[in-house]
Amino acid sequence: VQLVESGGGEAQPGGSLRLSCEASGIRLSDYGVSWLRREPGDKSTWWVASLSRSGANTYYEASVKGRFTIARDNAKNTMSLQMNNLKPDDTATYYCAATATGSTTFDDLATYDYRGRGTQVTVSS
Repeated sequence: VQLVESGGGEAQPGGSLRLSCEASGIRLSDYGVSWLRREPGDKSTWWVASLSRSGANTYYEASVKGRFTIARDNAKNTMSLQMNNLKPDDTATYYCAATATGSTTFDDLATYDYRGRGTQVTVSS
């Protein structure tokens, strides 16, 4: 099983980036999917957004609500995170993750059944 993130890079404050995560070995439609991030110098990861297994429910951490959108494309077996109005505080390594429990807002990446290796996002002027 592999989850591979892409789409990270640099952006200016107020700008946008779209992260993608391609899965192999599992069907993302069978899992709740999430994005987490680790800020520079921080050993911990922090939950950012989740999409339920059914696709009916989305959940967002307060600081990104209204700016980030999580989605899943079952046909392509990918998930994404559209990030708009980026702020310097969004600078982090972003990880995609999947859980068989349906949906979760856990901060600890290790609690997820599958996770990617991360993609770096840097927001600065």
